[in-house]
Amino acid sequence: MTGGRVVVIGNGMVGQRFVDALRDRDPQARWRVTVLAEETRPAYDRVRLSAYFDGADADELNLYTAHDGVELRLGEPATGVDRARRVVTTGAGEHPYDVLVLATGSSPFVPPVDGAGLPGVFVYRTLDDLASISEYAQGRRAGAVIGGGLLGLEAANALRLLGLGTSVVEFAPRLMPAQVDTAGGAMLRRYVAELGVACHLGVATTALRAGPDGSVAALELADGTVLDTDLVVVAAGIRPRDELARAAGLELGPRGGVLVDTACRTTDERIYAVGECAAVDGTCYGLVAPGYAMAEVVADRLVGGAATFPGADTATKLKLLGVDVASFGDAHGATPGCLDVTWTDPAARVYAKLVLSDDARTLLGGVLVGDAAAYPTLRASVGGPLPAAPLALLAGDDAVGASVGALPATAQVCSCNAVTRADIDTAIAGGCADVPALKACTRAGTSCGSCVPMLKQLLDAAGVTQSPALCEHFDVNRQELFDIVRVRDIRTFSRLIAEHGRGRGCDICKPVVASILASLGNGHILDGEQASLQDTNDHFLANLQRDGSYSVVPRIPGGEITPEKLIIIGEVARDFNLYTKITGGQRIDLFGARVEQLPQIWRRLVDAGFESGHAYGKALRTVKSCVGSTWCRYGVQDSVGLAIALELRYRGLRAPHKIKSAVSGCARECAEARSKDFGVIATETGWNLYLGGNGGFRPRHADLFATDLSTEALITLIDRFLMYYVRTADRLQRTAAWIEAMDGGLDHLRSVIVDDSLGLCAELDAAMARHVTGYSDEWRDVLDDPERLRRFTSFVNAPDVPDPSITFVTERGQPVPVGGRSPSPDGRQPVTLGLPEVRR
Repeated sequence: MTGGRVVVIGNGMVGQRFVDALRDRDPQARWRVTVLAEETRPAYDRVRLSAYFDGADADELNLYTAHDGVELRLGEPATGVDRARRVVTTGAGEHPYDVLVLATGSSPFVPPVDGAGLPGVFVYRTLDDLASISEYAQGRRAGAVIGGGLLGLEAANALRLLGLGTSVVEFAPRLMPAQVDTAGGAMLRRYVAELGVACHLGVATTALRAGPDGSVAALELADGTVLDTDLVVVAAGIRPRDELARAAGLELGPRGGVLVDTACRTTDERIYAVGECAAVDGTCYGLVAPGYAMAEVVADRLVGGAATFPGADTATKLKLLGVDVASFGDAHGATPGCLDVTWTDPAARVYAKLVLSDDARTLLGGVLVGDAAAYPTLRASVGGPLPAAPLALLAGDDAVGASVGALPATAQVCSCNAVTRADIDTAIAGGCADVPALKACTRAGTSCGSCVPMLKQLLDAAGVTQSPALCEHFDVNRQELFDIVRVRDIRTFSRLIAEHGRGRGCDICKPVVASILASLGNGHILDGEQASLQDTNDHFLANLQRDGSYSVVPRIPGGEITPEKLIIIGEVARDFNLYTKITGGQRIDLFGARVEQLPQIWRRLVDAGFESGHAYGKALRTVKSCVGSTWCRYGVQDSVGLAIALELRYRGLRAPHKIKSAVSGCARECAEARSKDFGVIATETGWNLYLGGNGGFRPRHADLFATDLSTEALITLIDRFLMYYVRTADRLQRTAAWIEAMDGGLDHLRSVIVDDSLGLCAELDAAMARHVTGYSDEWRDVLDDPERLRRFTSFVNAPDVPDPSITFVTERGQPVPVGGRSPSPDGRQPVTLGLPEVRR
């Protein structure tokens, strides 16, 4: 039978995918399709559901495509199936079928605990659920999520974005237990804690308790902990929706779900099941990729094909505010005799593991936390040989990108849509010259999007010149975007994207535009639209710490400070119970400030003559110095005086990345100037200038750029160097990488800022002059503006109430954070050496 009436129950992602796949194979519409949808909205992208809290609406998440011969009936759920008469019943009538496709999906699992039905308890499944959560959160102060899996972390992020202090409760001993191992879970918890989310792991929820108004007010845990909360989201897992099948007498899987064979056919040959409601040979898959594969199988069967379910790719990837987490293949090493190769970099906060066959030749699976750049390549290589040496892959070596071209034709590039390397090569040979064209032709990258980096690499491997577009919302790179903003005098993101981009923007382009606007002196970064574009730290002009508190870093130019100012810092630290530490950049960090305390702290510091040290921004941080000729018997120049002058000149300069500098008073190099973005070393007759050094993940010494410069000539060159960097570097590109990527490298830079080969020197000089004369301390400006001060509250409805989840104990004589936001998420204790106490 290759024609007739098809009824599809469910219009979720998989139900819609079946309709699209069937119409692709049946353009003559021999199959007439009726889709019965429970929701009042057509199909939308549940994988990107959390984008709702970043401003995405139903239109942006829409997956529905109208087809000839397809009738969509929204808000008309099926209530019964009469297999004998081949009729589906709804509240509006009956729908006869020749073939029935069950795509009923799953429902959230709510643990049977007391109080689960209280007002203020929600599930996280539909757009309507998210709208209800958003509305209920208004005026609330604290939220909790039951479930620490992928969906639970997305829900926790949503509550955090709504301004609620957030806790996650997970019965397993680690976050995302289905995807990551113990070490990966510890690294993930560290990241999540830095977002201000408290984690309670290895403990069950025993009850939800109501407050005086009858709504949820507390969450009780099995270990006796009671969490005060105004809102609870349950994200504890899903259960297949098989009630229609059960009532119709269809056989179910051993753990629920509609039992189907590899053709996705149930025990009734006229009925198929796809997606999360289907148990293929008894197994249910709660992921979209296996559901899409099932949809394609059924569509093929209805037009006379013989497709079978190819197996499930359970690879997953999460990106939560820059936190990359991925797992693929046999991530937990269940294969007998398998080998684990792991890489941990605590400084870079990266954990990676590869699971190999017993002969170390075949990739079986892996886990990535903190850096998932290798995920597309590794996932496509599962079941085949390693594309490069294990340590090169885990350490993020360039071998990852180079190895993409060596992938076999059968390697699956896009698991969501079953697109292979051969499919991509065929599309490129057919004229697809960029990622959007590959997406349109093959569907690769149109679901979760994790394979998009590999699409770019495959285009490179095929010799196709790639677009330098910043992101999908702008077709130009950062340098071109900078020039557009500068030349057209654009002052807002909304105007820029309306005139030169598309869509609403993303977490790539928004911070870039924020930096460009700040670099061009577009007013205070917390005014108007600019406030919503900023990175996490810039939102409160302070560095967010792992316990949810903030650090305060006043500027101390050149490290020089008077006794009076030292006393002020000590008094502030004492009065606000702040942890103090002298940094490697000759400043004093004050840790543990709550958000509502920041204005009070800065009022005292500003009144004492301090200003923002910009430790939170992509800007100049410090200009370090030795004591130079003022005190040192080897010093030949006043390194302190020059360091102070340089720091005050370039303070507040926003750039593609943070900038650090140092001045050494002699060749002994006590200030370590050659490890900085720009460094200065004194000579008997002037100053030597070094450019392009930095710490970073790949430390690099700066290169000697010019020798024996006068102070005036030195400052001119640094002015031009910094302004040329601000104008032309890529997003998040340090000066070292910028020079290395530059055609001609240091020689080209010298021709531009010394020889004026591009005729830009006068513009660069004028731009720096505008920055110097236009500088204003950001914190002083905040303190002088009541409207800006309004953002500095832990809870909107109770501005004077502190965040109760931030607590401290005393270690080494100072306060350090404890509790759910522990500074040691892997359970390790503070380091002690067992040395006797030294009394003075």
